[in-house]
Amino acid sequence: MLGLSLVAACEVVPTTSPPPAPKPAPQVQSDASRDLQIYYGRVQADLLARGLLRTDGGGPDTPYTPDMMARNFEQIAFYDEYASGGGLKPANGTAGKLRRWSGPVRVSVEYGASVSSDMRAQDTALVQGYVGRLASVTNHAISYNSGRPNFHVLVMGEDDKDQLARRLRQIIPGASTATMSLFLNVQRSIDCLVVAFSSEGNDHDYKKAVALVRSEHPDLMRKSCYHEEIAQGLGLANDSPTARPSIFNDDDEFALLTTHDESLLAILYDPRLQLGMSLEQARPVVHILAREQAGRIY
Repeated sequence: MLGLSLVAACEVVPTTSPPPAPKPAPQVQSDASRDLQIYYGRVQADLLARGLLRTDGGGPDTPYTPDMMARNFEQIAFYDEYASGGGLKPANGTAGKLRRWSGPVRVSVEYGASVSSDMRAQDTALVQGYVGRLASVTNHAISYNSGRPNFHVLVMGEDDKDQLARRLRQIIPGASTATMSLFLNVQRSIDCLVVAFSSEGNDHDYKKAVALVRSEHPDLMRKSCYHEEIAQGLGLANDSPTARPSIFNDDDEFALLTTHDESLLAILYDPRLQLGMSLEQARPVVHILAREQAGRIY
């Protein structure tokens, strides 16, 4: 899955309650939306035919050591693919500081008017279950909360562009032009995306996140987007070509969060790591935590 995870530091991100969810609107699907639906259906079929989008979480063919896990964590947690607040401008390749949520994470899914009732029911239940898994893995306060969310997952398609624009202005009224453009002018090659917003005065403390999942995706690709973007919005912002078995890798081998990825999230939210730590400060602790995750405590 080609997803994006970006950080927009210190934007105005007041907490907002979602408006009443619009009911699915009986309407004729546009040609643009239908073309995307056909395109992504073919993409999923091709990936599955090549043995990709695995849902088994890995096995004997994907061994990894604690040192490999630690290196993967460093690449995924301390580096960025794109520059902060710079749209799709590549990052400078230098390590940043440790970022995550210090406060509770309240996830909610909102749907475009074009999304069917069946998809809404199915996907809401899926995300609720996944959020519970993330809370257990991280031992952090992560919950599904449709009344007062601060992690907004927007499931919308080409026919919901006007609704998407209105909702973005409500959720992130101080968003930059570059941030708005990311959501409203998504390239077809980008399956889904998430932008995390940090608090004023602390670029490393996430306070709000907004993810976009295309409603035109077939079921498995949509589920994969939920898994990747919500996890990345918690602080694992980068991808690494060496991470395996992992969804934090653009090779599409795995569709869903793996046990390796669960370990990365557990490391990220371990209290022995502190917000704003540099890679050099965190590295000795990360290696201890990786050995613990692998059951090899020395």
